[in-house]
Amino acid sequence: MHFPIDPQTTGPADYAVDQDGCGCAPPANAGLGVWLGYLATGVALGLVFVKSEVLSWYRIQEMFRFQSFHMFGIIGVAVAVAAIAQRLLLHTEAKSLTGDRIHVPQKLHTPSNARYWGGGAVFGLGWALLGACPGPIFTLIGAGYTVYVVPLLAAAAGTYLYGLLQDRLPH
Repeated sequence: MHFPIDPQTTGPADYAVDQDGCGCAPPANAGLGVWLGYLATGVALGLVFVKSEVLSWYRIQEMFRFQSFHMFGIIGVAVAVAAIAQRLLLHTEAKSLTGDRIHVPQKLHTPSNARYWGGGAVFGLGWALLGACPGPIFTLIGAGYTVYVVPLLAAAAGTYLYGLLQDRLPH
């Protein structure tokens, strides 16, 4: 999917543009320090996931059965922190670690927004059936739950297949 870039507010000089044009890719000349920073952030987030029990299949099951507030509370706090952080980043015209201006492209909306409802439903069903969000699969594998190698391979295959068929699919 390609999002149009507004030349008045954004451009290649302002931030690194990936193949989708969203500006969320690290620059091609990113040094080892940038990549180590990403790795350290991922490891720290993985530790938070493990210690807060958001990776626990039992906690996820409790959430979907409305038996506990634990996961809803964590998700609610995460959404609130992300909303406030995004507002601050955009309001202050903050720059990334590489000095590029942070930009969030607008989503493409349709009258029914069926693409977002459908994507959310498929994501939620997969999350409920798998017992894990796709994000922490690496953390689950690192925590010793090697059975999650299967969903990791399935996710990689599905992403690869989508890349092959992307131009033929309705968007």
